[in-house]
Amino acid sequence: MRIATWNINSITARLPRLLAWLETSGTDVLCVQETKCTAEQFPYTELRAMGYEAAVNADGRWNGVAVISRVGLADVVTGLPGDPGFEGVQEPRAVSATCGPVRVWSVYVPNGREVGHAHYTYKLAWFEALKAAVAGDAAGPRPFAVLGDYNVAPADEDVFDVAFFEGQTHVTPAERAALAALRETGLTDVVPRPLKYDRPYTYWDYRQLSFPKNRGMRIDLVYGNEAFAKAVGDAYVDREERKGKGASDHAPVVVDLEVPR
Repeated sequence: MRIATWNINSITARLPRLLAWLETSGTDVLCVQETKCTAEQFPYTELRAMGYEAAVNADGRWNGVAVISRVGLADVVTGLPGDPGFEGVQEPRAVSATCGPVRVWSVYVPNGREVGHAHYTYKLAWFEALKAAVAGDAAGPRPFAVLGDYNVAPADEDVFDVAFFEGQTHVTPAERAALAALRETGLTDVVPRPLKYDRPYTYWDYRQLSFPKNRGMRIDLVYGNEAFAKAVGDAYVDREERKGKGASDHAPVVVDLEVPR
């Protein structure tokens, strides 16, 4: 069974790339983030023609998440229970579903903007709500994973130059402590192979030739429980999908599980 996560940075703008990638990659379940469309604009018809169904949480702005599956879609939960909201609004940043033998969450963690900003406080509170929401499944016997754009690099080696990010979000002790607390529920960081270079970065800024210079970050993560982690046969960053005109600034992270579909 092949599961992946991909911040697609507008599913409408990158629909041809998405459909082509699904066809060639053989992915069974894909968690996507930053759909940037309403639920009504989501490409259900095109995906259905390829044998996929989707659970979507989207409102048309810069957020939006989905779980796309060709192995079943059940027990869908739209939104994050206990979501603290930002400025009185609960943003579409989480959706979960059971896909065959595996339960997954697709999450788009708040960016935080800058240290000390209200959005940074919201980010940390959102992590607390996520921890509470997934704790039961994380400790359970069924393969379970929280996949998505976490907007945090777990360690210094997960950014091209930690000094470059000094004083900025994504690398602060508080954010990394929130990740560690999430793992303490029973989740493991499934670190993918990079395929090229020595670090499995998943995001490269569009500016300053960041991708060809490999000035990247590993912020798209797969956190799986014990049953999920034990079933992992392989994991890698599909760096090729970051290449070319019209690519997202993130690459898909792909995980192969040795479980029956």
